Amino acid sequence: MARNSTVDAVVAACVMLVGGVVIYEARRLGADWGSDGPGAGYFPFYIGLILTVCGAAIFVQSIRARATDTGTFVDSVQLKQVLSVLLPSAVYVGAIMLLGLYLASALFIALFMIVLGKYPVLKSIVIGVLVNVVFFAMFEIWFKVPLYKGALEPLSFLGY
Repeated sequence: MARNSTVDAVVAACVMLVGGVVIYEARRLGADWGSDGPGAGYFPFYIGLILTVCGAAIFVQSIRARATDTGTFVDSVQLKQVLSVLLPSAVYVGAIMLLGLYLASALFIALFMIVLGKYPVLKSIVIGVLVNVVFFAMFEIWFKVPLYKGALEPLSFLGY
């Protein structure tokens, strides 16, 4: 398993990369101060600068701590717990594209309750469906804000 300092260095490098992209795009938009005030990229430029500087500081700190760092970032039990949530969440995101937000969310809630929460199957299905019926009514009917229905459009029989 990776040590804490190694993970810190990788995350710091990612933060510096994000900061660099923000700086680049802010400069492209115009990060200077014009006669009418700040340009479109003025504030994003400084946010990117702060991200880059903080990422660099954490990177240096993690390199210095490398010699004394003996702890592992995560053990196998912790990794299993994280993956038990991360992998189904990734599948859920993919399912949204196919089934739409409401149906994928109902399945996600019900399966999480059954598998991780050890709730009864019927209770889990009822709660998963009811939560999404409330969301459907709130967004589609009351707010008139349509949410993504999916490539298969499983709710087309409702006229939405």
